[in-house]
Amino acid sequence: MKCITIGAVFERVNWSKRGAYMEARHGITPRIANDALADPNRVVIDPDYNSSTGLSVRIIGFSTIAGEIVTVIVLEHDGVEYGVNGWLANDKDRRLYREAGADEQKD
Repeated sequence: MKCITIGAVFERVNWSKRGAYMEARHGITPRIANDALADPNRVVIDPDYNSSTGLSVRIIGFSTIAGEIVTVIVLEHDGVEYGVNGWLANDKDRRLYREAGADEQKD
């Protein structure tokens, strides 16, 4: 698994195709997802470890709006960064987020 923390990539994405689905399915609004994407301590896993195509990217960040760690899936297509889905982070993603934060504090 390739796990990196990066700058401005995927801070805000286009939710026009999947924002309503994400909110109906997981209760995560595009605003909450974008808040997690803007977390300066977010973890970016490229490609997403559950991606069947290897094209999607998993971003794990803290949303101050939700008060929770959120997992967001994004996909770049024709130069546009689309939000695909988002949900409250599972135990594995919470651990990855916390471990990345611990590594940052060591530096």
